Amino acid sequence: MSAMDGDWRVDLERWLAPYLEGLGHKARQRMCPAYVAGLIGPGDRKSIQPMAARTGEVGYDRLHHFIGAGLWDSGPLEATLWEQADALVGGDKAWLIIDDTALPKKGTASVGVAPQYASALGKNANCQTLVSVTLASREVPIMLGLRLFLPESWTSDEARMVKAGVPEPFRPYRTKPAIAIEEIDRVIAAGVRFGCVLADAGYGLSASFRQGLSTRGLHWAVGIPRHQKVYPADVQLIFPVAGRGRPRQHHVPDTASRAAHAVLDDAKWRQISWRRGTKGRLSARFAVMRVRIADGPPQRIGASGAQHMPGEEAWLVGEHRSSGERKYYLSNLPADTPIRDIAGAIKARWICEQAHQQLKEELGLDHFEGRSWTGLHRHALMTMIAYAYLQSRRLAQAGRKKKSQDHRRNPVCPQSGRPSLITYPGRRLPVAPNAVTASVKRQSNFCQSSARPR
Repeated sequence: MSAMDGDWRVDLERWLAPYLEGLGHKARQRMCPAYVAGLIGPGDRKSIQPMAARTGEVGYDRLHHFIGAGLWDSGPLEATLWEQADALVGGDKAWLIIDDTALPKKGTASVGVAPQYASALGKNANCQTLVSVTLASREVPIMLGLRLFLPESWTSDEARMVKAGVPEPFRPYRTKPAIAIEEIDRVIAAGVRFGCVLADAGYGLSASFRQGLSTRGLHWAVGIPRHQKVYPADVQLIFPVAGRGRPRQHHVPDTASRAAHAVLDDAKWRQISWRRGTKGRLSARFAVMRVRIADGPPQRIGASGAQHMPGEEAWLVGEHRSSGERKYYLSNLPADTPIRDIAGAIKARWICEQAHQQLKEELGLDHFEGRSWTGLHRHALMTMIAYAYLQSRRLAQAGRKKKSQDHRRNPVCPQSGRPSLITYPGRRLPVAPNAVTASVKRQSNFCQSSARPR
């Protein structure tokens, strides 16, 4: 990484040039590199005051105004981020991963803060929750979006939202799956390329979320609760015979729906490996079955009362981990998809959790001390830009390293004296971005990630 071995700040400003064009004003063009460099640079605390004190180049008041109150549109910067992310990792084999991450927060005044479930803590806590959208390929994630979820305790209090500066279009209550669909639509409209949407059971349990993805023609693989109802793939709709009274007017399934865990209890489970990890092949036992999801319109079915009719055909997947834990998933990947590819899609979701951890531990995503909607989202955008920069350096260094290895390892052609064009398959990029940040760390004590893949 010769570009970063000298002065990484110069390299950063060169990389930020397209973003600065979107900011327009020269003063704002100075603030953006200063803020991003503060996030990447030394120091454990990445809130505005300590960043300004460490650099000494830009005062606290100016940085605070840039993030919290400056009149500039984040849209052009988001567009640049998405364009660069697509160029780095986008494509038909890329994943678009939907998740959320919690920012623990004290008090009640910060926008969106409320007692709610914090996945990072595994319990309810006073926090803000951001719905995240991550584009990933080759185990390289780039965060595209972090949008605040507003609990009903906020959306029901207009004065509270006005005080926190929540824009009018975002004031009506939206569930996290609904926010995710809106963000996916924005990503699609921007032309970002991906092959499959991934999400955990917090989103996969939502029929409207799954159906929204299918309506948009997207492939998806999502977690579900063990009690999610499904029908056999060959379920038929029949007219029930009326014992008395008028004939039935609606079809009903010829078999009852069952819980996902019950359907797979008697299935054949196979040991499947989906990729190589740092300690060898990663594997677990999987069972798969084609089913019809019980998420169609509700209808009374005999003595069972109102039941959901059969919906889309999909893969029902069970995972039996070495710990004894079982997880369940649904996916609308094609019926001829190999089981290893289905398992690989399901397990690819973990990379977004690594990205969340790196954004918090290394770039201060959860260090913002302001209270406004605008300030929080601008701070989040700056952390995503910083993260994309580091990932671009990681990929650039990995490419140079691979080229150097090819030159050393490929046999030399006796006629020309140059390396032959023999390739060596199976080479992979490193999981953690340590190689990328090594030269930055030498100059700025940049904290390397401690995230561990699952």
